[in-house]
Amino acid sequence: MPKGFWIAAVSALALASPAAAQSFDGAVFAAAKKIQPKVVEWRRDIHEHPELGNNEVRTAKLVAEHLKKLGIEVRTGVGKTGVVGVLKGGRPGGVVALRADMDGLPVQEQTGAPFASKVTTTYNGQTVHVAHACGHDAHVAILMGAAEVLAGMRDKIPGTVVFVFQPAEEGPPVGEEGGAPLMIKEGALKNPAPAAIFGLHVVPGEVGQLTWRPGPMMAASDRYEIKLKGKQTHGANPWSGIDIASMQAEVVLAFNQIAARQINVTRTPTILTVATVHGGVRYNIIPDDFTLAGTLRTFDPELRKDVMARAEKAVKGIAERYGGSGQIEWGTPNPVTSNDPALTAKMKPTLSRAAGGKIKDDIDYITGAEDFSYYQREIPGLFYDLGIGFPKGVNHSPFFNVMDESALEVGVRAQALTALDYLATAKR
Repeated sequence: MPKGFWIAAVSALALASPAAAQSFDGAVFAAAKKIQPKVVEWRRDIHEHPELGNNEVRTAKLVAEHLKKLGIEVRTGVGKTGVVGVLKGGRPGGVVALRADMDGLPVQEQTGAPFASKVTTTYNGQTVHVAHACGHDAHVAILMGAAEVLAGMRDKIPGTVVFVFQPAEEGPPVGEEGGAPLMIKEGALKNPAPAAIFGLHVVPGEVGQLTWRPGPMMAASDRYEIKLKGKQTHGANPWSGIDIASMQAEVVLAFNQIAARQINVTRTPTILTVATVHGGVRYNIIPDDFTLAGTLRTFDPELRKDVMARAEKAVKGIAERYGGSGQIEWGTPNPVTSNDPALTAKMKPTLSRAAGGKIKDDIDYITGAEDFSYYQREIPGLFYDLGIGFPKGVNHSPFFNVMDESALEVGVRAQALTALDYLATAKR
């Protein structure tokens, strides 16, 4: 066979796999390294000025202005404060999306960092501290960096990249819509419509390591609120009323027993947690109502229904036995975050290159939840974690922080390369 035949054959084979985009690696690695100081600066600025869900006004403005400077088409006000950027490459091709969440948490930071948050605001009628205790500051900075890397090589991009900067991943304020469902409802995945979406999350772990699992990775999350009703009486005469304090204690114990003793724990992790208990105003008055709230985490749809039914039966039965009443109300769920198996297998070489081989693709189930799952219900998606060292506390802790910011450069490479590799091999 002539030499030219083999060159053409090898080229065709390369275009049929993620290896086709390896030609982008040099440019991506160099650009990510060059803008690393800017990414760190963005991350620290956002960290110092956190905003709660549906109120990410300052963060959204920072993002939108950055994307506009890069010549990226920008839509603002999507899903309350969300920003969607559209980068059209210089070559024809498909459409892919990259997502970052922007909101902080009602947590008082205790990291001791020089750029630690001192922000306070009102949350559900209470004055609270606000902090980026889950790393969304890093997610925003990484995707801003990836946008700059990709914009700098737009002429070589075979298709279009959509940047989704999402508010309220941690949940919108009570009584409001928000998060991924509202972003989707308001067109984040339309005009243009991506065929796949990628996202990452920073977590305690080896610096720069990327980790994930195919299929179900993060739990479905159901928020609930329990309202118990009794009869108020003097604390010295509990028999004259209904001892609602004891009633709520039995509900807590019953929920623990459901998760530990009534469910087949060998199937998948199942967690039923009571997180808040509110009732009473004085030490010697048994009140007439109590409110409890918490979360259910599951990976199996049938198990989810089973646990919910058991919880409802327990609340009603315990309340009636005391002579009171009780009901449980379930909030809007987050579905299971499940990585598309074919997409995950296809992108494994990409993530390995981005992380210099530091990957793990068979991690245990994660009982935390992510509303990235809503995007995955619309189109194939891959969600993965990025190790940032080992802070004193895990995500949502007042001590959580990005311990080694060199991990951010890996995140930028991963976001940029997943987009490029996907487009290089997408069907046209």
